[in-house]
Amino acid sequence: MRRTTSALLSLSALLAVSALAAPGVQAATPKADGPVAVPSGWEAVDGTELARIAGESEEPGAGRAPFAADGGVSTAAVEPELLSVRSARNGKFVATEASYPAPDTGMLRARSAQVGGGWEGFAFEWDEASQTYALRSLANNLYVAVEKNYTGSAQNVLRARSATAGGWERFALYYNEGLDRWALRSTLNGKFVAMENGYTGSLQYALRARSAEITGSWEEFSLQGYGA
Repeated sequence: MRRTTSALLSLSALLAVSALAAPGVQAATPKADGPVAVPSGWEAVDGTELARIAGESEEPGAGRAPFAADGGVSTAAVEPELLSVRSARNGKFVATEASYPAPDTGMLRARSAQVGGGWEGFAFEWDEASQTYALRSLANNLYVAVEKNYTGSAQNVLRARSATAGGWERFALYYNEGLDRWALRSTLNGKFVAMENGYTGSLQYALRARSAEITGSWEEFSLQGYGA
């Protein structure tokens, strides 16, 4: 009887420890493709909201989506929005390095002083089922992927290299009205996209999904209409 009681007490103690430890493990390892908390001061933006907010932007040429007679956004709002992305950190537009040699072909870098030549254009394609965006580069017509398997300083770099959009190519989009800035979060690893201003060489100003939170201008961008 004593042995049975001791065994039950040991089992109860083990379960108690496991119950206490579980939340911590879950918080430390967020599910990459599951729901995540929206950062304070930011709002998650769906396809309709992107068209509305972009339409209200003061950037020249921004906002392609027409408005319906009742003042709402028309059904065209769910169509891809053609936009350019500008880093709040260095003020440069994000370009697709289509001419970079492998394995960096199609890398995204915030390095252009102005928009031109198709290098700085992206189609933001909303997917209602997954509630995420895929970004298709207008430079090479390929989708932007997060290179999770890369190592070293290039790990999680963004590259326009995919013919279709799957888990590697999905992003959540956030907007901060007070700052009038945007942020992207990869659903593959749950990290925010940052611009590597401190890098040197061919990786300088590269975009990487590597930040656990929005810390400032490294993870903040502005959007404006492309080719409007």
